[in-house]
Amino acid sequence: MFRHTKHLQFEARPEAPDALFAKKLQELIGGAYGEMTVTMQYLFQGWNCRMEGKYKDLIMDVATEEIGHVEMLATMVARLLEGAPSETVAKAVKDPAVAAVVGGMDPQQAIVSGGGATLADSVGTPWNGKYIVASGNLLADFRANVAAEAQGRLQTARLYNMTDDPGVKEMLKFNLARDTVHQNMWLAAIEELQEDGIEGEIAPTALFDEENQEHANTIWGLSDGTEAAQGRWAHRPAPDGQHELRYLDQPDPLGGPASAPPPDPKLYGSVDGRIGEGSVQGPSKATKPAKGEGMMGKIKDALD
Repeated sequence: MFRHTKHLQFEARPEAPDALFAKKLQELIGGAYGEMTVTMQYLFQGWNCRMEGKYKDLIMDVATEEIGHVEMLATMVARLLEGAPSETVAKAVKDPAVAAVVGGMDPQQAIVSGGGATLADSVGTPWNGKYIVASGNLLADFRANVAAEAQGRLQTARLYNMTDDPGVKEMLKFNLARDTVHQNMWLAAIEELQEDGIEGEIAPTALFDEENQEHANTIWGLSDGTEAAQGRWAHRPAPDGQHELRYLDQPDPLGGPASAPPPDPKLYGSVDGRIGEGSVQGPSKATKPAKGEGMMGKIKDALD
């Protein structure tokens, strides 16, 4: 059950309308690392969690908070668009290019949402559920959450430097602070998962006995230069406590040529009947032209 309270988590009131910044602020609503993403990510992580108790409660606490962040940003976008003249909105319905030029507002904010926020990013791309990570493995999910909060905080910091509006800045200061605490919270939760012995079956220790141990220690140096070998990660015990990391400069390939088999003749893929004798399956007899057959056959006969 969710209950809506008719008060924002933090004030979202700009000093003056700014249609262009309203468009930019859409990134924090519907972008890949926006508040809609972390809202749905945490909700589905919580709903998919099979353990009742502190971890599920933590996930649902922050998920519910994030719903309020979406509300706060959507309110700010609507208030930033408040000064858009009605005639601009009317013209935008007939000509989207007009709304794109006047004040830099997103035409869909006028045409689709009537002067409010949309569920899209700063260039109008609709939000996508594929952005979220909710695997059912808490360790893997919490690591993804740290990254999501870091990217969201980065974008918020960039937007903070794109506005001089004191009201907008105050709201973004609040957002920055909440992203900071959420990053630290997920990192602390990862530590506690490990202390409780709830690391999950895949991340990081499952199937250690099955994986190819010969390749579980080497960091492959595949770029020009050897600077990567100077990092402390290149020669040290691995964080999992079971491996010893070492740097391998310019390793030799371990597989054969990356040649695909001949195509199915019914798929009409291009094929050269002169090559492929050494392939695993050999050339496709069905696609190898007979002497003098077809245009290419006639050209070959003329050259022979």
